[in-house]
Amino acid sequence: MPVQVELRYDTKDPYAVVAAFRTGRAGWVEWVYARDLLADGLIADAGDGDVRIRPAADDPEVVVIELSSPSGHAMFEASAQELADFLDRTYDVVVPGNEHLWVDVDEALTHLISTDLT
Repeated sequence: MPVQVELRYDTKDPYAVVAAFRTGRAGWVEWVYARDLLADGLIADAGDGDVRIRPAADDPEVVVIELSSPSGHAMFEASAQELADFLDRTYDVVVPGNEHLWVDVDEALTHLISTDLT
């Protein structure tokens, strides 16, 4: 069954991508995972946790994305070309290997410390 998915990338978290899945009237469910995981999953099995990505065994034009959580398990198929195009657009914004140049460590630590105290 078709599912509406929106992929997003933000330089505030340059190591990650967000996949937002439309869940009907209830809204969107977001999964955040490593940009590298998506890139690796385009060419081979990738992931050993809640998110696993791999090329479809019977169709190299399709990528399989599996999501697992305490509330369930879902498997999606997506166009390998569309995912590769999305990744290319993220690479235009932040070149792989330069993600650290976009991270403000002091701000992240301040946020973590202030969150822990509340």
